Amino acid sequence: MDIRRRNNVNVIPGPDGAPVLLLAHGFGCDQNMWRLVVPALAERYRVVLFDYVGSGGSDLAAWSEERYSSLQGYAADVVDVCEELDLRHAVFVGHSVSAMVGVLAAQAAPERIGALVMVTPSPCYIDDEGYRGGFSTEDIDELLASLEANYLGWSSAMAPVIMGNPDRPELGQELTNSFCATDPDIARVFARTTFLTDSREDLKGVSVPTLVLECEQDAIAPREVGAWVHAAIPASRLVTLDATGHCPQLSAPQATTAAILDFLESRK
Repeated sequence: MDIRRRNNVNVIPGPDGAPVLLLAHGFGCDQNMWRLVVPALAERYRVVLFDYVGSGGSDLAAWSEERYSSLQGYAADVVDVCEELDLRHAVFVGHSVSAMVGVLAAQAAPERIGALVMVTPSPCYIDDEGYRGGFSTEDIDELLASLEANYLGWSSAMAPVIMGNPDRPELGQELTNSFCATDPDIARVFARTTFLTDSREDLKGVSVPTLVLECEQDAIAPREVGAWVHAAIPASRLVTLDATGHCPQLSAPQATTAAILDFLESRK
């Protein structure tokens, strides 16, 4: 199988011998979501971009509901890309649900991933005793029912909420367009995988250097989640961006880039 074609892999070389950053998008998105942070990152690092099967420019014929009904399927995509490019000790930068995908990929192939950057992560979206994920079980049930009944309508309503910058409507529109470009049947499976998975136990196994990036206000991953993730991963670093919404790589690209670079430079 041609992994590069399947996952629409793009490599920006960066300086000779530079470490590798592997950037992974979240639900309803693709690698284009990183375009505002890539130029600055590529000045110092080799940057690898890809789309999960079912997203963006990936090979849709390679998608299967069985594989992508769990985060393990997305983690397998990550490992496949790492093996195809023979990446060693790459820094995995995962947005939203991809932060947890990175945890699973690092466990599956520890020689391939040497550090994690979690951008607005959430290991569990549903509130539990002693844990605030931001949603009740009923909230998530209603969200998924609405998505499955009318995906385009759901996208138009939810994307601006997720983006969280009402004074910059062009950002919400971009996310809406990204959501609407995804096949509804594929989006339905990815949404259930995203919002119903509980990855809290997986965080206990994280042993690589980890940066947790959260925003001041985020309707999808409240700050209690960032604090919980930080506490669950020994020696992780928590940075709260002066930003609003769930997609700081679009709404606050300079602050996001600066935080990532500061973390990377501190490891040298």
